[in-house]
Amino acid sequence: MAIASTSYLPIYLGTQPHSHHNLYHIPHFRTHQNPIFTPKRTHPFVVFPKHTAFNIIFPLSTSQSSFSSTSSTPTLQNALQTGRFLTNEELEKLQFLESYRYFQELKSGFLYIRMMDQEEMDMTVSLLSETFAESMLLPKGYVRFLEYLVKQYLIERRTLMPHTATLVGFYKEDEEEDLQLAGTVEVCFNKKGANASPPTPTPPKNSPYISNMTVKESLRRRGIGWHLLKASEELIAHMTSSRDVYLHCRMIDEAPLNMYIKAGYSIVRTDNILVLLTLQRRKHLMCKQIPVLTSPSEMDTYSQEPYS
Repeated sequence: MAIASTSYLPIYLGTQPHSHHNLYHIPHFRTHQNPIFTPKRTHPFVVFPKHTAFNIIFPLSTSQSSFSSTSSTPTLQNALQTGRFLTNEELEKLQFLESYRYFQELKSGFLYIRMMDQEEMDMTVSLLSETFAESMLLPKGYVRFLEYLVKQYLIERRTLMPHTATLVGFYKEDEEEDLQLAGTVEVCFNKKGANASPPTPTPPKNSPYISNMTVKESLRRRGIGWHLLKASEELIAHMTSSRDVYLHCRMIDEAPLNMYIKAGYSIVRTDNILVLLTLQRRKHLMCKQIPVLTSPSEMDTYSQEPYS
C-alpha cells in the first residue's frame, strides 16, 4: 500500500485541491533527544469560573484580550465549537495536545510533528484522499468525492478531542527551504475516541489505536513514517495509562509491515479470506505494549528506520 502505516477511515475516505502550503518557518530545529513542549500562537477565549468540574468556553474575536493566558489556544477554541462540556481533566489534556511537539533531524532533512490545526485540514485531507485513491486503485476522478468524505470525517473526529488527535508532520531538507506537509497520522486514546465502525479484525475499543498514517509519495523512505509512529506512541504514553497499542496493516503492504515488526508490533489476528468477497484487502491486527514513561525523553531510544 502507498501509505506508511495502514488503518483506514471507516468510510474509505477526503478535502480540497492538493497544495504545498508553506506553514511555519522554523529557523532552528532541535532533535527529539531534547523534546520541546511549548504553547503555540494564542487566540483569546473566555473560561467561566470553575464552580463545578466542567468548563464552558466561548471564543472571542482576536482583537479582544484573553481572560486566561495560561490556556488560550486555537485548538481549544476550534475543538469546542460543538458546545459540549469538558471536564477539567479533558481541558488539561487538550492543552497538552496543543503544546505537544516532536522534532527530529533526519539524514536528509528535518521533521517537525504536532497536532493538526484547523487551517491545515484541507491540505491534510488532500494528502489522505490522494493516498487512499492510490491504494484502492481508483481513477483520479474519484479523488474529489474522497475529499468530501475525508473532510467530513476529520471534522467529526475533531469534535472528539482530547480522546483522539490528528498529527501532522512537516519536513524541510535545509534551513533555506520552507516547510511542506510530509505526512499525517490519527491517534485514538480511549473508548470515547474510538470509531463506531472500526475495520476488521476489530481492535479493543478501550485500547489506544493508531490509524490513517500516510507519507507524501515524494518523501517516502526517509524515516518519516517511522517517526510519525514514534510520535504517536509517545503521545499515547502521556495521554493514557493503557499500554497495549493497536493498528492495522494490509497483508500486501510489505514495507509498513516490516516497519511495524521492527518497532515491536506483533500480529494478533488476521482477516478471514472471506473478506475478499467485500472487495477489501485482508488486514493484520497488530499490537505492541509500550513502556510506562518516567521522563519525557525516555522514548528517545528508538532509532530512525529507512521506511516511509
